Amino acid sequence: MEVWTNRGSFLDLLGGKMAVLPARATGAGPVGEGWVETRATTILAFHFSGGVLVAGDRRATAGNRIMTNRVEKVLEIDGSSLMAIAGSPAFAIEMARVLEHSFKYYRRSQLTELSVEGKLRLLAQLLKENVPMAMQGFGAVVPIFVTQDPLREKSQIFFYDILGAHFEGAPFAVAGSGSVEVQGILRYLDRWGMPGRNLTQMSENEALVLAMRLLETASFFDSATGGVQAGETIYPVVKILGPDGVRTVAESDLENCYRTEVEGV
Repeated sequence: MEVWTNRGSFLDLLGGKMAVLPARATGAGPVGEGWVETRATTILAFHFSGGVLVAGDRRATAGNRIMTNRVEKVLEIDGSSLMAIAGSPAFAIEMARVLEHSFKYYRRSQLTELSVEGKLRLLAQLLKENVPMAMQGFGAVVPIFVTQDPLREKSQIFFYDILGAHFEGAPFAVAGSGSVEVQGILRYLDRWGMPGRNLTQMSENEALVLAMRLLETASFFDSATGGVQAGETIYPVVKILGPDGVRTVAESDLENCYRTEVEGV
């Protein structure tokens, strides 16, 4: 009989439960015993002079295998909201679809946009409903959510834990297995690395260069992060939320920036 001890918090309980479960789900999926959940990393978001830049590498892994290098990890929810995904792509993409339809339904039925708090709570509820799957050792999703607040006339960055708690990330947020290195670099640059200014004062070109350098650095230490694979013309997904809404940075612009500012240094 399994016995639980009270160690002080639900997070402790969750950690203990996940520790006793196998990393693989036996008998599931087309390959049966060897099935391993696909996971995606690394994502980041930070403020710069033109708004918020959100980027993600494109690798998805299953155990120690690379499943694909072409995952879209930065998703546009509506004209003023972005969601970057780390964890299980299947669950995360479904959450993004639910959010998109929920925001659209509210806008059409109420003839107004859903408030920032309403958007945050909808995503929190989806994450809470997903906790049983996360407790079984698969299906965990750790997103970054970026949205514009029309009342404050500014964009905001929020990050979540798997239980649905959200926190504002100012001036940046990161998630995924390569996030440790990225977080440290962003903190250093914002505090000491840019004499006379911080991240929010960077130009768009400087922000693009930084994002690609960060993802390439993460990929050096984390095998689950794809980095920039210029030889195969695979570049990160980068979107910008600015005063005029969401804009996707063209791959040609990313390639030019990488060739001249990152690879050529």
